[in-house]
Amino acid sequence: MGDREDFMSRVNDLYRFEAIQGHLGWDQETIMPSKGAKSRGEILAWLAGQRHSRLIEPELGHLISRLENTEMDDFLAANVREMRRKFDEAVKLPNQFVSEFTKARSEALIAWQKARSDADFSQFESHLENMVALTQKKVEYLGTDNTPYDVLLDEYEVGMTVADYDPLFAGLKQRLVPLLAKIMKSDVIIPSLPEEMNFPVAAQEEFCNQVSKAMGFDFQAGRMDVSTHPFCAGLWPDDTRFTTRFDEKDPFSCLYAVMHESGHGLYEQGLPRDHSYSPVGMAVSLGVHESQSRFWENQIGRTSAFWDIAMPWFREQFPECPDWDSETLDLVANEVKPDFIRVEADEITYNLHIMIRYEIEKMIFNEGLAVKDIPATWNKMMKDWFGIDVPNDSLGCLQDIHWSMGAFGYFPTYTLGNLYAAQLLHTMSKELGNIEEIISSGDWSSMLTWLRTRIHENGSVMTPSKLIESATGNAPSPEAFLNYVESKYSKLYNL
Repeated sequence: MGDREDFMSRVNDLYRFEAIQGHLGWDQETIMPSKGAKSRGEILAWLAGQRHSRLIEPELGHLISRLENTEMDDFLAANVREMRRKFDEAVKLPNQFVSEFTKARSEALIAWQKARSDADFSQFESHLENMVALTQKKVEYLGTDNTPYDVLLDEYEVGMTVADYDPLFAGLKQRLVPLLAKIMKSDVIIPSLPEEMNFPVAAQEEFCNQVSKAMGFDFQAGRMDVSTHPFCAGLWPDDTRFTTRFDEKDPFSCLYAVMHESGHGLYEQGLPRDHSYSPVGMAVSLGVHESQSRFWENQIGRTSAFWDIAMPWFREQFPECPDWDSETLDLVANEVKPDFIRVEADEITYNLHIMIRYEIEKMIFNEGLAVKDIPATWNKMMKDWFGIDVPNDSLGCLQDIHWSMGAFGYFPTYTLGNLYAAQLLHTMSKELGNIEEIISSGDWSSMLTWLRTRIHENGSVMTPSKLIESATGNAPSPEAFLNYVESKYSKLYNL
């Protein structure tokens, strides 16, 4: 067996392990019996240890070194580049630590689900302290040239640091806060859903399935389930699973969760199948991944053109709903209101939610904020930034799943996704024509095809910034997003 064949065989096995871990993780969050938590944690820890031991085998390092000195096509070169980065990081982490971290994460997830349900941070506090301590240990193993938090940020968007995010967030805040203030003073009245109305779960599920299918999600290669926190698990392109949650008083909560996760799912289903079980066959970054979900959720789903198509489906499932036109439903869907829940936030306040999480994570890892002080810190920032009092921890620091998974440094990629999505929309409209007319036609395949060729089918051949530049002709920038929200909400609110 030659070096290339040996290298790819080893890489494929590593990613098969990852697929098995992903499948068991999906099961854990959806249908696993509660008493299975202990055994599942042990199995996941064992799998993580097995995968890690294969990743740090010296022969894999030798293969990478030898291939780096040969001529390679773009796909093999990208696989070697990514495996070099993963190998160099992995050899710094002891196998026992990897297993311990995975087991602790599994236990923390179960504790978070219970704590969130009971709105009781104390049930989760010790688990979160453990996840923070283990993450700090990981930073020590990996080492850092700058701040500890930079190590975590780089894990989710390669190359991004505090020095990159601080000015980016400051610039966004500088233009979003005044825009929010103008919107709050607008005399435009947003209708409310009738308080006495119920939106049955079965009807919501049927409606959301229609929307997901219209987007192009292939339910023969995927499925939708229910979980505490909506997520998408791309096990491989032909088995992509996403989840949602239901609120019988608010069908929009489920709708936009489904559009968001279907956007993730479309990316996973569009990845290059010939390169499955390898780095190049995976999504390039969480920021780019988020651009796909935010594109469908916001740029497509929160438009009157979308409601031109979706309204008949909506009325069929909810005949007692007020006889609103598409413009009114668009206003309802785009209501700007400082509120508690990030995943249900409007496009103006959403990035402020991300900034709060970013600042708290910086405080934890760069400034030593104690876990016990997180709820009070969170609540104070919500009061200072949004002017609202957080009534309980479920609506506050317990609302997101990420910390239970040890995913510190993940949140800023959501903002990158918003910026990338607006930049992609801007270029798409120049190449395909009027996007609202395309949406109103009910045939959205041209938009999906454009995203397939520009983003999905490229896998991880390019770095995230190069991929966005290749797709749009410009380096990543917040300008398209700021212009988009200022234009859109000025029209909606008669500013």
